[in-house]
Amino acid sequence: MKIIGLTGTNGAGKGEAAAFFMRHGYAFFSLSDLLREELKKRDREITRNNLIRIGNDLREKYGADILARRIMEKVRGKSIIDSIRNPREASFLKRKKGFVLIAVDAPAEIRYARVMQRGRDESARSLKAFLAKEQEEITGPDAGQQLRRCMKMADYAVINDGGLDAFHRKLEKFL
Repeated sequence: MKIIGLTGTNGAGKGEAAAFFMRHGYAFFSLSDLLREELKKRDREITRNNLIRIGNDLREKYGADILARRIMEKVRGKSIIDSIRNPREASFLKRKKGFVLIAVDAPAEIRYARVMQRGRDESARSLKAFLAKEQEEITGPDAGQQLRRCMKMADYAVINDGGLDAFHRKLEKFL
């Protein structure tokens, strides 16, 4: 079984990387989708702040690897797992046979421009606010988001600072 996990900063291209692998036969799973499902169950609005809050709450209540444990109940065969944001999630998944963790990153200005084009509620109306929000995700508490630690745990890093074709060429080596 080949499983590729994606971690990285907001707007770096994790979603595009997931779409690339899906076009090559990978099933898609997202830890963020688990959070969206949980927010729907609780009749809460799906916003960036609520996603962060519910993820942190679940990790604190059930263990920091709860989202990884829940997603692995669904994974079968060649898969891509997006939105790995806590080191315990990464550690749990790295123990699975055939698992590879890829960190996706890009310069902040490029990521901010991408995020603004998406049109979702990102809780950031300026580059300064975007970077401040990112700080919550990069070095959160043990049960929170710790993207920087997850990225350091990655088996590979891909910098997505060019066009789509260049990014796809960087991802091809993982097929």
